[in-house]
Amino acid sequence: MTELTHYIGGARVKGASGRFSDVYNPATGEVQAKCPLAGADELAKAVEVAQAAQPAWAATNPQRRARVMMKFVDLLNRDMDKLAEALSAEHGKTFPDAKGDVQRGLEVVEYCIGAPELLKGEFTDSAGPGIDMYSMKQPLGVTAGITPFNFPAMIPMWMFAPALACGNAFILKPSERDPSVPIMLAELMEEAGLPEGLLQVVNGDKEAVDAILDHPVIQSIGFVGSTPIAEYIYGRGCSNGKRVQCFGGAKNHMIVMPDADMDQAADALIGAGYGAAGERCMAISVAVPVGDETADRLVEKLVPRIEKLKVGPYTAGDDVDYGPLVTPEARERVLGLVNSGVDQGAELVVDGRDFRLQGYEDGFFVGPCLFDRVTPDMDIYRQEIFGPVLSQVRAGSYEEALQLAMDHEYGNGTAIFTRDGDAARDFANRINIGMVGINVPIPVPLAYHTFGGWKKSMFGDLNQHGPDAFKFYTRTKTVTSRWPSGLKEGGEFHFKAMD
Repeated sequence: MTELTHYIGGARVKGASGRFSDVYNPATGEVQAKCPLAGADELAKAVEVAQAAQPAWAATNPQRRARVMMKFVDLLNRDMDKLAEALSAEHGKTFPDAKGDVQRGLEVVEYCIGAPELLKGEFTDSAGPGIDMYSMKQPLGVTAGITPFNFPAMIPMWMFAPALACGNAFILKPSERDPSVPIMLAELMEEAGLPEGLLQVVNGDKEAVDAILDHPVIQSIGFVGSTPIAEYIYGRGCSNGKRVQCFGGAKNHMIVMPDADMDQAADALIGAGYGAAGERCMAISVAVPVGDETADRLVEKLVPRIEKLKVGPYTAGDDVDYGPLVTPEARERVLGLVNSGVDQGAELVVDGRDFRLQGYEDGFFVGPCLFDRVTPDMDIYRQEIFGPVLSQVRAGSYEEALQLAMDHEYGNGTAIFTRDGDAARDFANRINIGMVGINVPIPVPLAYHTFGGWKKSMFGDLNQHGPDAFKFYTRTKTVTSRWPSGLKEGGEFHFKAMD
């Protein structure tokens, strides 16, 4: 049994609390490692180290900080397969999907290489008689991030790359379900030239989270996870005077108009609904065809595609479509919600509840499920399932489909599939959701735009990555400067007459 560690002060450090959580091999159901759960004392030690290291890093000019990011990108590419292997072994996602996890984080690091440009302030000459004004973007100090299990490489990099590029120190509390890759990333950052103590990894549960929320030195907190925890972290963090951004749950709708290319829409729903076993906050979990004829055609296209999906462990090769869920609790929750859908009257068109993989009977696999005739009062519609389950809600008109998405409490992502430019434009303008796809099922913005939902999917004022990240991890200082005139004339030896 492997005993994992924290990463503090440039070294792997054994846990001191005596508390551990299980890290599974999701494909076999076996416990493969123990993850230490830090107490407040261990978190305080990491903060102490970070606080000592941060001033010198803040004084390092942005171009030199950017060079560390450049080297880090090279190392990520060098170790891509190694990182993906470790990620798949703990998370369960397929090897190509794991490489995509690393790649989307890498792209944010590439954006952060532009720190010298992104950190420039503003200057006004002669704002008044002999007065100049200028602003500076300065780092916050010690910052922290609390990240989820479903993207153990990407989301940590979305946080620590801009934080470090801005001159901060960063303490990462990753998910205890798949904690190995974050430590590997911290080691690669130091290999790239980051001084010790600036990026530290402290594993833990609620005790570590509360220690982060309450520590007076930590200036900002980023979080990605469920909405109830996002609300808790946002409220407690803000009440402690910290800058906080929290990203919560999602229920992403894809509207399918009668004029849509039905093959294209079905293919999009297969990838967006079942990829990564549905364990993505940007997964499409609700298809909303407009009109019964559209709904019937869509189901007809979906069923054979779903039945051909290959479910298996990442070790089975690149042709596996998705793997197991991350823990037995995750599997039981998904199956419970599927059962509730049946009990509440939805039509289970494809039933994956009894899926078993030969040789992996104890793995946390769930076969793909497709519901039709789901209604907004059902649990499978209201809750984020986070599993390979797609629900179809039939809408009688475009306006009804639009209103469904508008009325849901979550507002992370959405999409519309149509050939009608007017409908697409109207949808993009009216929908109250943060990320919109037009014939694009998963509209995750590229690194130089920002990622963030609306409504109960996001708490805070600034989104992740892109320009917002450099705003979030800096504070603006404005200087008004006036130099008395006449000094260049030399000294005066008599009193100047009053005007």
